[in-house]
Amino acid sequence: MARNLDLTALRSFVAVADAGGVTRAAGLLNLTQSAVSMQIKRMEESLDQAFFVRAARRLTLTPEGEQLLSYARRMLSLNDEALSRLTSQTYEGEVRLGVPHDIVYPQMPRVLKRLAQEFPRVRISLSSSFTLLLRDGFARGDHDIILTTEERPMPEAEVLATRDLVWVGAPGGTAWQRRPLRLGFQENCIFRPRAQAALEEAGIDWEMGVEGRNEQVVEAMVAADLAISARMRGAIPDGVEVIEGENLLPRLGQLKICLYDGGVRKDEVSAAILSELRCAYAD
Repeated sequence: MARNLDLTALRSFVAVADAGGVTRAAGLLNLTQSAVSMQIKRMEESLDQAFFVRAARRLTLTPEGEQLLSYARRMLSLNDEALSRLTSQTYEGEVRLGVPHDIVYPQMPRVLKRLAQEFPRVRISLSSSFTLLLRDGFARGDHDIILTTEERPMPEAEVLATRDLVWVGAPGGTAWQRRPLRLGFQENCIFRPRAQAALEEAGIDWEMGVEGRNEQVVEAMVAADLAISARMRGAIPDGVEVIEGENLLPRLGQLKICLYDGGVRKDEVSAAILSELRCAYAD
């Protein structure tokens, strides 16, 4: 049967070890001398060990006491840290995070899970939209922190990565070989004008196979080999793959993944969120 050490007794034990006596330790703990002595005695009896010896009117640790002191300090430190995290007002509230839909996967679920485990009382609200809309919302104060995918970042942006923009289509598909080439993009997608301009410069006829703002419809059309689209390398949706037919399709160049911090929070929560985003998306 498992046995547990009493954290209250351990705290008294550490106080006596640091103070060198029960009387002073009791004053530091705001307890009576008899209460502290009883806690130490019960712990010694439960473990069948003596942790203190009296020398020159001062209590000193036995070898067993020295060993226990190391464990006790670590256990109390973890206990106090857990209580601080779970009860401190510093680790409460809401952080509004905006991320373009095309780079939500695969990184964001892992980032959000780690943050939820570390700061369970902080609510992270995730918004997914187009870079232009995210930047507009950030300027209005709708978001505290945003990621973007863009060619020309604002001066206040922190550039995390520079990645190729690549054509994507159905695995083993042939839609990319047909002419006119059918494209699948949401109407506000920042990749859309770049792809269209590249095709026109290369003299490739194209037509839109998807209209509107439903990303799921776009991905369904592409996965069904009825259209092709473009995504940043490293953020390819499930059900599609990079088209390597560069002899038939023009290069799309590169875009930057950028981080914007509104500075609303200046605490450990904000620092942890920014660190997680940098680790997840930086080259």
